Amino acid sequence: MKKIFIYSFVLLALAACSKGGALKGDYMDAAAPGAYYEGVDGAPEGSGGEGNGQAASGLLTAGEWCDLDHWDFWSNIMLREPKEAEDPAQAVPDYASMAYSWGFNTSRRVAVLVKDAAGAPAVNVPVELLRGETVLWSARTSNEGRAELWLDLFTPKGQETSAEGLSVRIDGAVQEQPAVVTTFSAEAVALNEYVISPSKAPESKADIAFIVDATGSMTDEILFLKQDLMSILEKVRESNTNVEISTGAVFYRDEGDDYITRFSPFGTPSSTIGYIQEQYANGGGDLPEAVHAALEVTLKNLSWNAEARARLAFLVLDAPAHGDRPYVIKSLQESIRDFSAKGIRLIPVLASTGDKTTEFMCRDFAIVTGGTYVFLTDDSGIGGSHLTPTVGEYQVEKLNDLMFRLIEAYIK
Repeated sequence: MKKIFIYSFVLLALAACSKGGALKGDYMDAAAPGAYYEGVDGAPEGSGGEGNGQAASGLLTAGEWCDLDHWDFWSNIMLREPKEAEDPAQAVPDYASMAYSWGFNTSRRVAVLVKDAAGAPAVNVPVELLRGETVLWSARTSNEGRAELWLDLFTPKGQETSAEGLSVRIDGAVQEQPAVVTTFSAEAVALNEYVISPSKAPESKADIAFIVDATGSMTDEILFLKQDLMSILEKVRESNTNVEISTGAVFYRDEGDDYITRFSPFGTPSSTIGYIQEQYANGGGDLPEAVHAALEVTLKNLSWNAEARARLAFLVLDAPAHGDRPYVIKSLQESIRDFSAKGIRLIPVLASTGDKTTEFMCRDFAIVTGGTYVFLTDDSGIGGSHLTPTVGEYQVEKLNDLMFRLIEAYIK
């Protein structure tokens, strides 16, 4: 088979928190029909890409849904009782089981906002949830001073512990104001606000990693994505002159393929583009892939700058981890705990063939690390059918626009 370069997949991930475009979100759960691209040189066999046309940037479409900002919606689908029905439109899937199956129990959230004495956000400050002297969860504040802490995150449903006696430690100092936990049944999110004098300011730097599923099923939109990659990174380099950006990449496949993971360390955007140009999609064959191994490598083999004002990891994928393997679930839990503690915001981007279990795995990752969930849509007519997300109304935009706004939003 021809090598299909996949460096544009990285782009895809840059496209999350954004507004504008056509409204979508009909609460459907069945994927809408989509069309493969046509007239594209080098299109994979069976894609419908016969002809002599050229892929271009700015054609793919996507949406974004931040569950942390729509906690009532997330709580509702987690509490909703599943229901079978002869008419699929009347059935209610067991969404909670899809989320809990990955070993994440997000029913006990401690939302934190940290400011300095002047009312400005305290950025990149370590925040911990304590019970006595025991650290239950660790995070770092975002550029907006926000941090998410979790009680009983890896505790099975129905076995949660008491929410009494909790405290918050910020930048090494335990706060007098006790921590208030938001449960799924709460009427609104309880925001724990604190005022501190930060010990030091963050560096004007940002680390951005791209974690890309490089198996064969990831070829249908690649030719378009690679054009977006060069376009968006040029915009980032030109517009963020006050923030020094380092980029790196991790590519992964699965056991039995010619490799499981490979990576390029943090460097300039130009060096990352050069590395990604050498990668191509191949292998796979079954649905699950080595997501857990990719997350481990991202943490262990990339040198994250602990003093940077922002750290982002975009996970571009169309398949879940091996959820039937206990060691995989444990690895995912440990990695997500480390992502949170290091202040690395994970932003999954779901492509064509992803299923509902993949969607909820991605949303778990985003929720816990303070990120957001991005998904390709059928509006572009490029690639196969894309999964219809279980979300409220969202904006459909050109993926290029989404990418640029996301980078700006997290590092400004």
